[in-house]
Amino acid sequence: MEYRIEKDSMGEVKVPVDKLYGAQSQRSIDNFKIGIEKMPKEVIEAFAILKKAAALANNKLGVLDDVRAKAIAKAADEVLEGKLEGNFGLAVWQTGSGTQSNMNVNEVLANRANQILNDPEHKVHPNNHVNKSQSSNDTFPTAMHITAVLTLENDLLPSLKQLKDTLHEKSVQYMDIVKTGRTHLQDATPLTLGQEISGWVRMLERSEEMILSGVSFLKDLALGGTAVGTGLNAAVGFDVEVAAQISALTGKNFKTAPNKFHSLTSKDELVFAHGALKALAADLLKIVNDIRWLAAGPRCSIGELLIPENEPGSSIMPGKVNPTQCEAVSMVVAQVMGNDVTVGFAASQGNFELNVYMPVLILNFLQSSRLLADCMRSFNDHCASGLEADEERISHFVTNSLMNVTALNPYIGYDKSAEIAKKAHKDGSTLKEAALALGYLSEEEFDKYMDLKAMCAPKTVKVKE
Repeated sequence: MEYRIEKDSMGEVKVPVDKLYGAQSQRSIDNFKIGIEKMPKEVIEAFAILKKAAALANNKLGVLDDVRAKAIAKAADEVLEGKLEGNFGLAVWQTGSGTQSNMNVNEVLANRANQILNDPEHKVHPNNHVNKSQSSNDTFPTAMHITAVLTLENDLLPSLKQLKDTLHEKSVQYMDIVKTGRTHLQDATPLTLGQEISGWVRMLERSEEMILSGVSFLKDLALGGTAVGTGLNAAVGFDVEVAAQISALTGKNFKTAPNKFHSLTSKDELVFAHGALKALAADLLKIVNDIRWLAAGPRCSIGELLIPENEPGSSIMPGKVNPTQCEAVSMVVAQVMGNDVTVGFAASQGNFELNVYMPVLILNFLQSSRLLADCMRSFNDHCASGLEADEERISHFVTNSLMNVTALNPYIGYDKSAEIAKKAHKDGSTLKEAALALGYLSEEEFDKYMDLKAMCAPKTVKVKE
């Protein structure tokens, strides 16, 4: 491999000739050979957006000339177009402020801008020009917020809506199928399958509302705070203008954070937004667990739902089909729960004017968002959209449930109703047979009161004294 000599404030270092990065990037590569996790591509793209926005803002404010600003913007566009891949392979496990990744982008953009210009009179410097009016301490938090908003709004929320809409359709389709309810894993009073599924839909609606709330917090940007929040070395009005430029480039309504001291050291917005992801994960686990319980079988368990038969379920048992999509979602949930611990701990480690756990925080945040979006798409396409009701099995269970006796409470009281249920269970008889044998109701009265569909939408009745 051929090398060139690059210099920084620490001296000289050898850099591969085919790379656009400089000395500081190479020092990070040499000094942090830790793990296999690299700075996520989404973070680099967010940096490209903010660097272009900064160049445009500085130019508009009169502190960066047209020639350099245009060259930096063009180089940033090439990053976003994927033309400069292979220049951003720094480890996540680096300085906790993300300084080296900030400089990695600065160096690549500066060197590429110089290639574009080929003009010694307008040499672009990574610190003096690309990083103008900025510090790693405000660029990395800004990049985190940009990439978090983009991944949530452009990827996760559409996947969530798709699954929510699919389950809503199933809820409407099965709204009139009466089934037995279950509490404590035991038989309970009836409801319709559509009502049961509507609960899942509402969970996803609630998660969507919480995520949108988190997104609104993430649209506050730290950029303009520079080193410690004071805005040292930034042009007056830079923070407002650069937020406007980022908004124009992304189509999202970003704004400058009202207090930069908060935005540099606190990561509470990311904690809140990831908490919404954790809530979504908890809801998804509840939904997929319900589905795999209800689909358990096919002959020796509940089996009220039929799931798509996507692949063989066993290497030894022929014909076995497993709820694999449900299992995949449940594993994603386990990962998201673990990520939430990391996000919370990382955010708690802000000391004085800076948080120095930012790379690991955004790594976990983005993984959670990506995994949840992917698993919801997969679950929607390969399970939820193909769910079917086994109406015969549902009818068998609901008509034989002893908890239907609850409908008699208003007419004969709790104690007599309990006696009927216990007798039926002991004798193996039906509730009707037990009620008639005990003489508590006539056949006509029993048939009148035992209306399973009416139990799904009860009206107030007067209890007999």
